Amino acid sequence: MADQPGNGAASEQASAPQVNALAQYMKDFSFENPNAPMSLQPQSQAPAISIQVNVNARQLPGGEYEVSLMLEGSAGEGASTLFKFDLNYCGLLRLVNVPQEHVHPVVMIEGPRLLFPFVRQIVAEAVRNGGFPPLYIEPVDFAALYRQRISELAQGQTAGAA
Repeated sequence: MADQPGNGAASEQASAPQVNALAQYMKDFSFENPNAPMSLQPQSQAPAISIQVNVNARQLPGGEYEVSLMLEGSAGEGASTLFKFDLNYCGLLRLVNVPQEHVHPVVMIEGPRLLFPFVRQIVAEAVRNGGFPPLYIEPVDFAALYRQRISELAQGQTAGAA
């Protein structure tokens, strides 16, 4: 009987919510250095860096989810563009014991949170391989991004109903 608490702990772990990353892969990637070799000359001022982040997900057969983390970025504008990149990095996730009402936020927040370190490294290496100092993207608050997107959708539905 002394091992019953251990069995209870094992059963609690077995029923605890889990997010398992089954695979990660680059679906699409583009890096452009449109003004090379002139863009590789020392710059008098730091270029304006622009980065856009988008997250999408879709449910696959078998209850798995493909989460897509897309980043578009550039340094400079117009004729003074140093580089541009476009990355679509995906992960295949399996959720275990996640209540249905929590599936969407878990997929849209925890999914990209798991993928982001790899995306950050891919971008940094591509920029470095393009002849520039590596671009280390600041961490993204995917929970805030999710809340903002839900709020925008709610406002859009309210405006549509009026």
